[in-house]
Amino acid sequence: MRRELHAEWTKLRTTTGPGRLLLALVALTAAASAAAAATVSCPSAGCNYDVPKLSLIGVQLGQAIVAILAVLTISGEYGTGMIRTTLAAMPRRGAVLAAKAAILTGLTLVAGTVAVLGCVLAGRLILPGNGFTPAHGYPPLSLADGPTLRAAAGSVLYLVLIALFSLGVATVVRDSAVAIGVVFGLLYVFSILPFMIADPDWQRLLWDISPMNAGLSIQATVHLSSLPLSPWAGLGVLAAWAAAALLGGGLLLRQRDV
Repeated sequence: MRRELHAEWTKLRTTTGPGRLLLALVALTAAASAAAAATVSCPSAGCNYDVPKLSLIGVQLGQAIVAILAVLTISGEYGTGMIRTTLAAMPRRGAVLAAKAAILTGLTLVAGTVAVLGCVLAGRLILPGNGFTPAHGYPPLSLADGPTLRAAAGSVLYLVLIALFSLGVATVVRDSAVAIGVVFGLLYVFSILPFMIADPDWQRLLWDISPMNAGLSIQATVHLSSLPLSPWAGLGVLAAWAAAALLGGGLLLRQRDV
């Protein structure tokens, strides 16, 4: 796939949009976490916060930027008609989609890692001033702590899976606006459905299959036994969504004329 990878990398690095989105991912994710850390406090009587998860809350905003980047990776070509040129020059359509997924994964890994490190740093610097001190049972955030490291690394993987899921949806839909609407609906709207249902069994089911709720379980570090899904199982649900979207997109890409 060297030719396909080179072509996709050339497309991304020679346009300004992807670079700006990656910078926005880093800046806005860290800024959202810093804002969240600045607005909460732990009184002298004590509190009950999952501090690593609180510090990583910016990922919920960052995923929107990742989704937009992933959607535009392929739907932008449909919008301009360049997809015809791409597929004429590289007729192995499965390889084209795989190359897009590989380049997107690499970029999201790098930018997502920087963004998540910014979130952890913001929490480490801001939260102690708001009462989250060792005296209250909250040592400074550190990646040397196993659960915190898992939450941080899992958040990066979460962003990568969101990118692949969004790429798959965009390949199926082909229209940028519609694809972004579908992805945002499945992420944000679907995530609030469990809170709108009274039946506990349906609540549990909707939570278990929600890509956002299940995937973000990876950030939890306390009270794990009370979670509907364990952290890695939740990330596995999101991985299944991403795999299904990419498989469906790949099959349709091969069957369509364009």
